[in-house]
Amino acid sequence: MLRIHFTAEDFARTRFAPRPAPLQELHAALTTVVAQRGGPLFAPWRGRVLRSLPAATNPLAELVPAGRPPSFLDVLGDTMADGFEQIRATSPGLIRSELERVYGTKPAPRWIRDLHAGDETAWRTLHRAQQAAYETVLAPAWSVVQDLHREEFTRYALTVAEHGVAATLTGLAPGSRLHEGVWEWPGAVPDRDVCLNGRGLVLLPTFHHPAGPLLHDTPGHPVVLTYPAGPGLPPTAGDPAVSAEALAAVLGRTRLDALRLLAEPHTTTSLARALHVSNATASSHAAALRSAGMATTTRAGRSVTHRRTALGTLVAGAWPP
Repeated sequence: MLRIHFTAEDFARTRFAPRPAPLQELHAALTTVVAQRGGPLFAPWRGRVLRSLPAATNPLAELVPAGRPPSFLDVLGDTMADGFEQIRATSPGLIRSELERVYGTKPAPRWIRDLHAGDETAWRTLHRAQQAAYETVLAPAWSVVQDLHREEFTRYALTVAEHGVAATLTGLAPGSRLHEGVWEWPGAVPDRDVCLNGRGLVLLPTFHHPAGPLLHDTPGHPVVLTYPAGPGLPPTAGDPAVSAEALAAVLGRTRLDALRLLAEPHTTTSLARALHVSNATASSHAAALRSAGMATTTRAGRSVTHRRTALGTLVAGAWPP
């Protein structure tokens, strides 16, 4: 279980990252690939990533032996360049101590030893590896990630305004609870207590890591909590390699058809006509898609209009007919 301890000051300093962080999203995606998380809906994406990663990315695997990344990788730059500059600005003492922590007594590759010594060639090796991985894994879907992040940001802001920070936090993590200033995430591994001690908390959604939170706790900085968001599907819209039957088994064939039709606005009546179902059935499908964040409904007088969201576009696009 993960237990995050808040003070009153920490609640006041809890904030939502206004934009996605490319390096954090990249690290979340690579963690999902290596740990084989996400179940069958992520399996085709994982296979394609593993087949397509160029040799230039190999140093990243060497930097994270046994799935234990050094903390200096955890930065929130708005671009890859910003993120790398923040990593490069890390104090040499922290870099050395983190590399020693993740490798322990194991022999490290030559370039890791050079990084430990502050060698510029080793830093260029890391930069090339991160950029190559980003171009392969995230760049094709980055605009979708940005759309999903904006939707999550808006949802968070509205929930805070209506219900307050405490209720919003537990809403981000089904099954979690906030009790006497401690936010508890059952099932999170490893078992861990984190005391914010006035540093505050930054909430960052990820759309490539569907299993549990990732916590980034760097001394002297706000704690960053990267939590799973989105549809539980990797943002790779338009990929023809995945069968529509997989999504139809989850949503149902008619609801999947409704999601595709809502690429354009439809009233309940026009949606029912296109699906060859009753108005009541069409309304039910639209309500289910809306509750999952895949569609929106606007009302003008007695008429309602449904249209899919960016999340719905992502889901529909990942399973073409």
